[in-house]
Amino acid sequence: MEPLRAGIFIPQGWRFDLVGVEPADQWRVMRALAQRADAGPWDSVWVYDHFHTSPTPSDEATHEAWTLTAALAAVTDRVRLGQMCTCIAYRNPVYLAKVAATCDVVSGGRIDLAVGAGWYEHEFLAYGYGFPRAGERLARLREGVQILRQALTTGSATLEGRHYQVNGAIVRPLPLQEGGLPIWVAGGGENVTLRIAAEHADYTNFDGSLAGFTHKSEVLAGHCRDVGREFDSITRSANYNVAIGATEREVEERLARLEARLLPHIGPEKVARQLTGYRGLPAVGTPEQVVEKLTALRRAGLAYAIFYFPEAAYDTSGMELFEREVLPALR
Repeated sequence: MEPLRAGIFIPQGWRFDLVGVEPADQWRVMRALAQRADAGPWDSVWVYDHFHTSPTPSDEATHEAWTLTAALAAVTDRVRLGQMCTCIAYRNPVYLAKVAATCDVVSGGRIDLAVGAGWYEHEFLAYGYGFPRAGERLARLREGVQILRQALTTGSATLEGRHYQVNGAIVRPLPLQEGGLPIWVAGGGENVTLRIAAEHADYTNFDGSLAGFTHKSEVLAGHCRDVGREFDSITRSANYNVAIGATEREVEERLARLEARLLPHIGPEKVARQLTGYRGLPAVGTPEQVVEKLTALRRAGLAYAIFYFPEAAYDTSGMELFEREVLPALR
């Protein structure tokens, strides 16, 4: 098996992961964690593309993804930088291509461009985008990916689509990366999203459970056969919430601290739902347990994993344990 590539999410507030950090100090915290990753064993640093906290909108800070990408590009030297994932409906695609190309130049050629159809209805409506039905959001994704690919490889884009019309839009300078930016299509929708991925993606990002990942991979392989794409030319990835401890008791203590932080903001029912995104899943447990579960996923074709440490702004001990005992075993 090839070594597993590993990215890490930087807390930006969206998941109530900067609560208690003064606004004037939040960038310092994010910058320090990104620079720590840059000096360490991580391949990439990621941010989420959201405007309001989730699962409950609130007045807590949520820093904007592409502004952060540009800032992180300027204060790191090695790690790749990505957004999981850019909502295609939030920015005109050719404008997004312009932003992404500029960030790539600032970073010295380290940007990954991940896009998806979007799902957070409250955010869509609050910002005046409307909330089109899923079919329209996916149609926008299909057209948007075509515009992005064209703009970032040729320096201009023309498309007379149903949702987007661009006519000779110039995107210069081009990204520094030869062949344009790697494009990730995120989402596991089996009829449309994975079809778009088979047609256009360099990377996919979907369900990270062993059963879910295996099934989605089979669906993607079928679409690749249909469109004449080599399945292995697409790198498959997944995201993982992490709760790690030297013992199972330490894992439970870490989850209890997460619960206590979220409870005042989203209430017990939503906290319980949030914790289902941890318990029993691949990156939760002792180092030995996490390595065993992720090794099974590697055998199923997982080549890239992006990890979220919910306590990173306050406590890096879990990250350190993961770096020391999990990453080496996966590489």
